Amino acid sequence: MSVRKNMENTAIWQVYEQETPNSITRFDQEQNVRLEEELRLDHLCWLKEAFANHMPLEGGEEGQDVGLARFHRKEPKRQPGSMTLREFQEALTDMLGSEKWTSQMELLFNKVDTSCDGYVDWDEFCTYMLLQYKERDFVSTRRETFLGTQPLIRLCLHNKQEVTTRILAVPSPPPLRFVSVSKASTLTVWDSDLRIQKSYEIASESNDFRSGRRRFKTWTTDAVYMPNVNKVAVATTSRDIHFFDVSTTNCFEEFHLFAINNVPNSLCYWCNTKSPASPSLLLWGDDVGGVNLMWFLKPHTGMFETPFTEEQGPQKVFIQDIKDHNRLITYQIIPHVHQEPISKIMYLPMGDLIITSSGSTSTSVVIMDLNRKNKVYTWKIHKGVTCFDFSKPLNLLVTGGMDHKVRLWNQYVTSQPIVVLHEHSMIVQDVAIYEPLGQIFSYSKDAVLKVWDISSQQCLRTLVLKFPCVQAGRVLEYGDFPFLLLKEPPCALLVSCGDYIGMLKLEQGGNGQDMLFTHSAKLSTAIYNPFFRQVVTGCDDSTVAVWDVETGTKCLQLNNVHGQEEITCMSFDTTQRRLITGARNGTIKVWNVQNGHNLHKLEPVAEAEVTRVLCYQDHKFLAVGWSHQLALYNTTDRRNTYVVADLSWRGGQLHKEDILAADSCPVLELLATASYDGEIIVWNTETQQVLTYLKRSRDRQVQPPVDKLLFLQRRAADTMWNNKPILISSEAGALYWWRVSGSPYEQDPLLPSESKKADNFTIPSVSSLESSHSVTQETPDSNDKLLKSHLGVQVEQGLARKMAARQERRCVFGEIDDNKLIRFGNMCTPFQALATPDMLEVQLLSALPMSSWMLSRGLACVRESDLETLPLSRQDLECEYGEESARAKGKSRLFWK
Repeated sequence: MSVRKNMENTAIWQVYEQETPNSITRFDQEQNVRLEEELRLDHLCWLKEAFANHMPLEGGEEGQDVGLARFHRKEPKRQPGSMTLREFQEALTDMLGSEKWTSQMELLFNKVDTSCDGYVDWDEFCTYMLLQYKERDFVSTRRETFLGTQPLIRLCLHNKQEVTTRILAVPSPPPLRFVSVSKASTLTVWDSDLRIQKSYEIASESNDFRSGRRRFKTWTTDAVYMPNVNKVAVATTSRDIHFFDVSTTNCFEEFHLFAINNVPNSLCYWCNTKSPASPSLLLWGDDVGGVNLMWFLKPHTGMFETPFTEEQGPQKVFIQDIKDHNRLITYQIIPHVHQEPISKIMYLPMGDLIITSSGSTSTSVVIMDLNRKNKVYTWKIHKGVTCFDFSKPLNLLVTGGMDHKVRLWNQYVTSQPIVVLHEHSMIVQDVAIYEPLGQIFSYSKDAVLKVWDISSQQCLRTLVLKFPCVQAGRVLEYGDFPFLLLKEPPCALLVSCGDYIGMLKLEQGGNGQDMLFTHSAKLSTAIYNPFFRQVVTGCDDSTVAVWDVETGTKCLQLNNVHGQEEITCMSFDTTQRRLITGARNGTIKVWNVQNGHNLHKLEPVAEAEVTRVLCYQDHKFLAVGWSHQLALYNTTDRRNTYVVADLSWRGGQLHKEDILAADSCPVLELLATASYDGEIIVWNTETQQVLTYLKRSRDRQVQPPVDKLLFLQRRAADTMWNNKPILISSEAGALYWWRVSGSPYEQDPLLPSESKKADNFTIPSVSSLESSHSVTQETPDSNDKLLKSHLGVQVEQGLARKMAARQERRCVFGEIDDNKLIRFGNMCTPFQALATPDMLEVQLLSALPMSSWMLSRGLACVRESDLETLPLSRQDLECEYGEESARAKGKSRLFWK
């Protein structure tokens, strides 16, 4: 009966028919130029003719690449029109007329060879190229960023025809509100649809008509939202900062910090969102290039000391009296960071980094740590910088300047940018990085908004914002910070121009196929493919992703790999071309890692989790899991999609609990499996028989399970591996080393340290280990009849199996000579006695040579019997040395007398 008929008659195969079909998503694999991208139509016509006219030579297998031949030991019969790797390389070299692409030819051959037989033909090449062209079309398709073509535009009537300096988002308390701050010191509150709710004008001494002093106009320089205390800080040219409470719908000024040494030009605020009561930081850059830092130590207790007073209005805080608030505040100044006024400041908590910019050519952008102990990175850009943005996940710095250019920089490379974007025709007012779509927004003084793709470094869209103030021949006025980018839902970009505000709704990037995140669920497993230099990851929602290590881009994504079941394990075969995945419901599948095709479906042993899949031999896989069984699968016949499980393991299914871990050592032909009860069994893969049992003492009431096994492959390849531990097991947070040859030997475990840092580990001494860490050594019990009557047949069979294994080990070691133990004068183990060579009787020469010391003493010895008369023992020598010392002391006394 065929495999297909068996599949139809077995209910266990229905799990494959009922699961959700899988789907494949391809991504741009490399950002650099690839060989297949250089092939034109005339190249394809030339290759088609080359494949059609190619005839394999007699014994053509000899010309196949040696490195590839190790993966294909049994080569199928070659067909006309098929090429080996060497023939494929020669054909491409002749076609291109250059060896420039030699390094990529082997990689292209391996991608085209989806059947993994060591040959490629024209049909396989065409299939691969069609997939690449489809992928290129998908990548080049323009992704919509905005949900509309034009922004929602509103006029701020309370600005008094002055520009909007800054727009802030206030999410707490809900619903979402926006606060715009005008240059004329007016705060306007908007709802989420840009409808004005109320406004508030900042009072200053320059506007106080009751004072007889000369009055000056005060301009607002910047504003920032303080989320942990629900306040808005507004800086002005009067060298002061106003703090407004926005915790309710009624906005009012609470504190007024005045008489600051210099004008604060730009503000930045940071707080720990996970711990709002922890210290927070307010930074500002001033008009002389200095950086000011004000730490609020107890923001929930109070920002400043509030003495009792009957005065109405905000509490005034004189900067010179800041020391009176040292219980709540610390203040620090870093002078002369820039030679010109600081245009923007940003704080990065990871590394305590401060990023500042200015219009100076010598200090355009500066990145320094808070304490200025590490290296300071300084960018020197022609005409300085008007704006910048930084993304830590992308490690990307974007700057815009007076020269109409947008530059992309690496955080640690100041000498030259990654790329320069030239399409703006006027000064760049602001830039912003939008990570969800991998894009950059730039805004120039002519009200032109451009969208750039970070990966391709191309302009995706140019949008001319049609504000009513945009008129021919009229110079537009802008605030210093026209952008507000909301990266959290509802995602939006707010842009200001004069006294107008526009809002563009953004695509969130979470539902489209162009999403560049790894998975939408938790990762469950990850493995590395050294042949293709790729990393394959799997997750709980049955998704597998293939990543290129060199570029970090996603090459392939497989959805619904096992329906909706969680992926529990993954592995590669010996050729590194086939991926084997196991799921929680017991299903196992084999995939082509390059094109995502499902090659085989392996029979589930039970509806139980598969914990490990190993490449047992060529085209054979071994699977273990919660079924307690070792299952073999033979995939030699590529035509069989469904492969039946072989449970006839010659050593028997010995595990009584769930098998949680397994690993193999091909060099020594060893296989180790471990179960939930802490038992480790080492097998011989050739005979499928038990080599040894490894288990810690049974004296412990709770035996921790073994959750991981690892063979040290390089140590196993050493000729002296017999004397070294080659197997490591992980049990309850401790690592144990095992020697599998001779007697089972367990080395000291690697235990977590008792120090506070959980990532530090120490190896304790032998004296600090409990006696239960030793290996269990079973000895035959004299009361066999009692055991048989009380323990049952299952335990009786286990004892008999262990006794047989013990007899087998004794046959390997042979007979032990007990006389060896007597010769040493102390006890040692029988296995140490085996390693000790026999003592040999040494016959001395009849005429023994005399040393110079013996001749100086007048000693003579010719026969062996005369040795007894010579003063060669330790006591004789000590006596002689004592007599010489006494004579020397007597002579010294006579001399002094």
